[in-house]
Amino acid sequence: MIAGHARLGRDARTGITIGSRPRASGILHLGLGSFHRAHQAVYTAAAMDAHGGDWGIVGVASRSRGIVDALHAQDMLYAVATVSPQGTVLSIPGVHTDAYVAADDPDRVVADLADPRIRIATITVTESGYSYSPATQHLDTDDAVVRADLGGAAPRSTIGQLALGLRRRAASGGAPISILSCDNLSSNGTHTEKLVREFFSALPATDAADTLAYLDEAVTFPSSMVDRIVPATTDSLRADVTTRLGAFDAVPVPAEPFTMWAIEDRFAGGRPAWEAGGAVFTDEVGSYEQLKVRLLNGTHSLIAYLGALKGVATIPEAISIAGVEAAARVVLRDEYEPSVRVPSGVDVRAYERQLFERWGNSALGHRTSQVGSDGSVKLRQRIPEPALLALAEGRMPHLIALTVAGYLSCIAPLPGFDPGAHAGAMKDPAQQGLAELAAKSAAGRELALRVIAERRLFGDQLAEEIPFIDRVGDLVDTIARHGIDAALDDCVSAASDATQPTTAKELR
Repeated sequence: MIAGHARLGRDARTGITIGSRPRASGILHLGLGSFHRAHQAVYTAAAMDAHGGDWGIVGVASRSRGIVDALHAQDMLYAVATVSPQGTVLSIPGVHTDAYVAADDPDRVVADLADPRIRIATITVTESGYSYSPATQHLDTDDAVVRADLGGAAPRSTIGQLALGLRRRAASGGAPISILSCDNLSSNGTHTEKLVREFFSALPATDAADTLAYLDEAVTFPSSMVDRIVPATTDSLRADVTTRLGAFDAVPVPAEPFTMWAIEDRFAGGRPAWEAGGAVFTDEVGSYEQLKVRLLNGTHSLIAYLGALKGVATIPEAISIAGVEAAARVVLRDEYEPSVRVPSGVDVRAYERQLFERWGNSALGHRTSQVGSDGSVKLRQRIPEPALLALAEGRMPHLIALTVAGYLSCIAPLPGFDPGAHAGAMKDPAQQGLAELAAKSAAGRELALRVIAERRLFGDQLAEEIPFIDRVGDLVDTIARHGIDAALDDCVSAASDATQPTTAKELR
């Protein structure tokens, strides 16, 4: 197994970098998936290699035992495979001190959050893991898991675990701690704090008063923006990594060379020197969020839906199609960029060029089905403000409308339309309800009205924009009747007519 191969430093025989092993734990991480292991863990390894510190990570998986069992079998070690057309480079962060499954031991999550040795709790549970209503942006107290947490059961929601862990911490001395969200939510630190406080507001006042005072005095919720493309691990990667290591690794993580982390420097109990790994500490996290969530993620979603509907499996395959590339360039420059405040010191043109290089990384093979999943939550973070800005200026955001139409055509196709295997592999928490609406709809406009106006999937304001809803509906019909190429040509042509010269040419 990989444990027998771990030696600090750079292995001269293999060229593999191995991080220093931590002496003690200082971080609890909720959401022990691939992204965390290729992102925050890598930055923490760089911080400890450069400056030391007791910042070992206790990793908590939500439900699955797969990664946890593998890490225990491998002495908490795994490889990060940085993949590019130039080759694959391996590193072994070596920063995890323990791992367990929250669903198997929810009381331990509360106990670890109360442990004064833990000074930071980081979170990567995806947007859907915060138990809030996208329509209201408030804690979903109608959710059965949240209700059970509020009723005194061992907590199983992330917000319940955080709240009850902080309550126990307050009662046992109130050591300072910071809760650091690393998910794609606008102002994710502020959002997380609001949901935790709303959880306490739903408890009897006598159960919450002391904890709320502790939150005011000793707990911070810094916001952060994280960025690195991390596809799912494949058997071929596992075999390649095992060959390179000379030892079996059951849970290697593939990742692109690019990585970014922008963080508010508000830590109540100290922090690792993450800047040693390239993290940026800034007061402009919101601007970095907009840059990533709209320019990268918003455009990425369009590429995924177009690619899936065109029958291609990966993002690099999709972006290599001329029509998809043109659509991506137009939506990025004309429809998303006007809504973004570019952070100080960032060259937006260089950033855009880098995005297309990242999407074109053919060695990485990021799947359209993976990027297109969970659109009901992801798109709510990405499209409303840019779409509303364009509409307020008298411009129809044709490519954002196509993003929504592509999403609906993949997740909830009209009766009789088959979006293909890659769309069929996409998962979404709203899929069942949207499929029921599609089954009742005779045409695209009817479906768009039900989803956007009646269900308000993308918020209250966009629900009132009938011209936008009509455009989405027309595109759903075009996709179903004439195919994705017809809808794509329609949107790129309409957008190009509205902006001269076409930005597709300018961005090259």
